[in-house]
Amino acid sequence: MTVRLHPHAVSRLAERGATESEVVATVLEGEMFPAKLDRQGFRRNFAFQGPWRGRRYETKQVEVYAVPEAEGWLVISVLTRYF
Repeated sequence: MTVRLHPHAVSRLAERGATESEVVATVLEGEMFPAKLDRQGFRRNFAFQGPWRGRRYETKQVEVYAVPEAEGWLVISVLTRYF
């Protein structure tokens, strides 16, 4: 199964603190949930234990919204939460 990232998703990775490998792992191994507009959501927690924007967090949650393609998924957007 392939996971491709839309240019919009790639442009947002750095500002949201996610990496391409975390996005791929989220799609392949994360929790699936239904999303609006015929999209599929994926969610996965990663051990973080570091600073993000001046505060220290233990966990980073990556949330991905994707659409199905013939051979896999096209990632449209990536969100992160820190806690």
